Amino acid sequence: MYHEQLVTFAAYNRWANQRLFEAAAALGPERFAADRGVFFHSMLGTLNHLLATDRIWMQRFTGAGEAPSRLDTVLFETFEPLREARAAEDARIEAYIGSLSEAALAGTFRYTPISKPVPVEGRLGPALFHLFNHQTHHRGQAHAILTGFGLAAPGLDLIAFIRETGRD
Repeated sequence: MYHEQLVTFAAYNRWANQRLFEAAAALGPERFAADRGVFFHSMLGTLNHLLATDRIWMQRFTGAGEAPSRLDTVLFETFEPLREARAAEDARIEAYIGSLSEAALAGTFRYTPISKPVPVEGRLGPALFHLFNHQTHHRGQAHAILTGFGLAAPGLDLIAFIRETGRD
């Protein structure tokens, strides 16, 4: 039950991130780094936060890969390396989701949160849904940054992805 939904969310996540980065390319370095009053201040901070947290979660899920120890880590100071790293992480997420069975998704895993470092155990499937929901939340902030600069922001609706790609 979870697997098919998560495969769709992983593909949607990649699609939405590609669209967002295409639009963000129009910002230029100064506006990309400008504080716009969102939680991670700027487009630079917001997109780095999303990459950092995806790396954190993927390390928790897989036990592999580098992950920062802070949620506000700036992994890349400039746009193009960040875009390349985002695309690689999205491919990694899609491959990981594709490799999972329903039994694995129903299983549990243990990790220690950064914000409250007390070990917890949770089911894998719902944690993966959180990963994608978190992306959606902060992409909304990135969307607001774009429109705040008077730029056209891309449509990021899941239903638009489904219609465009023919997924049901």
